[in-house]
Parts: sequence; C-alpha cells; structure tokens
Amino acid sequence: MGSYKKYEKRKRNPDPKTSALLVIDVQNYFSSMAHPILPNLLQTIQLCRRASIPVIFTRHSHTDADGGMLAEWWNGDLIMDGTAEAELMPELEKLPEDMVVRKNTYSAFRNTRLEEQLREMGVEEVIVTGVMTNLCCETTAREAFVRGFRVFFSTDATATSDLELHEATLKNLAYGFAYFVDCKRLQEGLFGNQ
Repeated sequence: MGSYKKYEKRKRNPDPKTSALLVIDVQNYFSSMAHPILPNLLQTIQLCRRASIPVIFTRHSHTDADGGMLAEWWNGDLIMDGTAEAELMPELEKLPEDMVVRKNTYSAFRNTRLEEQLREMGVEEVIVTGVMTNLCCETTAREAFVRGFRVFFSTDATATSDLELHEATLKNLAYGFAYFVDCKRLQEGLFGNQ
C-alpha cells in the first residue's frame, strides 16, 4: 500500500530495546484476508526476531458465554474457541517463546493481561500488524496509544476486507495515534541500509 505516505504526519523508527511486535488475529478464520500480506508479515516477524524484539500473537475467539456486542453486531457469526478457525495460521511459524494472548473483542488490551505483560517486559513501543486493519488492529493501536505506548503501525503487514477501510484507518492513525512502518522502513530503521 504505497499511498500511506500521503497521510503520514511524523516519521520515527522503533527502538528494538523497548519494542514488541503485535501480530493481531492471523487465524484460519481470516486466512483469505491474511494470505495477500503473508510475505510482508513473515518478513516483519523475521526482522523483529533478528532485532530481538519479542513477538506476541493475539487469537480472537469466543465461548458461548462471551459474545457480547460482537454477537449482536455480527449476527452470531463468531470465531468459537476450540475450532480450527480459531487457530493461528500455520504459516506463521510461531516459536515456543512467542506469547499468545486470547481476546474476545477488537482490542487486545480489553480483559487480557497484555498491558501488564508488556510493562513487565519493559516494552514502551508496539508495532501493530495483522488483521483486520480497521477493527482489531486499529482498536488495539488506539488503545495502546491512550495507555502510553508509542505505536508503530504496519502499512503492508495489515489487511482488511476493503481498501477504502484500510486507507481510512491509515488516515485516522496518522493524524493522532501512530507512526507508520512497512517492511522496507522497518529493515532500514532496525538495521540500516543493509
């Protein structure tokens, strides 16, 4: 997505000493949306691992008891915990040391221990990747910002169902919440022009 530069207000590189990579909801349920960005997402994960940045995956799923407003909004079409749809896509090559946070709403912070875990790890910055750009990724990015984390949002390792929604999120986040990265900028920011 090259058009993000027209929205960009500020530029900065993440600090690998205080960053964590959030890989939001790259699950079998969203595989058709995630497949087009998979090469960029895998490259982002590899770059972060190479820079010793912890990788944290989120997994969105529900039990019969916790559908809440999402059950109403999506007419009961929820990702149920324990199903194949709720599992992370196998292409992600999750390592044993990678943390997985289960969530049941758009925000990775709501009703999880993510904030406490990040603080315990000394994390001050998050790099947001995954799906869907305009729902779980955007909500998590906004919440990270209001909780005092510096937010970096990937423009080429996030995806949603519609380009206009993706662009709208980028415009909003650039205005008030996040610095942008893509694979090329992340590599240059972490390792220089190698």
